Amino acid sequence: MSVVLHVPHASTAISDDVRRGIELDDAALARELLASCDHHTDTFVAGLDALAPPGRVRAYVNAHSRLVVDPERFLDPALEATEAVGRGAVYTHGFDGRVLRDADAPGFAALRADLIARFFAPYHAGIEQLVAAMLDAYGTCTVVDVHSYPSVAQPYELAGGLPVDAVRPELCIGTDGVHTPGWLVAVVEEAAASLGLATARDTPFAGTFVPTPWFGDARGEGVGSARVRSVMLEIRRDTYMDEATGELHADGAERMRALVRHVVEGVLAVQ
Repeated sequence: MSVVLHVPHASTAISDDVRRGIELDDAALARELLASCDHHTDTFVAGLDALAPPGRVRAYVNAHSRLVVDPERFLDPALEATEAVGRGAVYTHGFDGRVLRDADAPGFAALRADLIARFFAPYHAGIEQLVAAMLDAYGTCTVVDVHSYPSVAQPYELAGGLPVDAVRPELCIGTDGVHTPGWLVAVVEEAAASLGLATARDTPFAGTFVPTPWFGDARGEGVGSARVRSVMLEIRRDTYMDEATGELHADGAERMRALVRHVVEGVLAVQ
């Protein structure tokens, strides 16, 4: 058993050349980054590679903002539901519907292709190489997909199983019908319960990240039989930070570090 801690949306970094292609002034861009990025989630996985013999736990953290490219989207617009709100692999709209990039502009297709080639493709190549190495070394690999989400639904959000004015769970557990066995959900729920966190499954967000070469590969043996397992942790942001400023709450942050640590320990305990 091995674990890859996947953190795709923590960064706010945007290179100058990519910034020039985003049609927001600096104030509006700062507002977009505050609303869209999964702030501090990279800190929740820091140091967890020391929990096991060297190499058994690895983190894969995106160095670039999701406003550059979003590596958790399907490239094919026909497969990606968020294309309908301009939030596919290359965002054209912000969280509030503002235009980030003009999809009708003559140069947009070339811009999108360039971003995919420079950022999306290398990102996926890297995590695929890491997961393949973990499988070679340990036989199976569990991806723990670490995210955060706002306490109040944002305008771009698609229907997610809750009314927009409903209280959202402190931890949304995202699952996949092939790659998330029951024992893995139980590990997460037990970890959350030990910290007093209320949970819900696939509400308001559903699914979890599986690298493309293994997506849907269950070897014909049912749920969880795939060599790559995966579960998503969507942590409600107000549990650990001030959503208006992005300021980290020390007590909440330590609680979320403990959550991820307990999940990793629980996964490694399953042989």
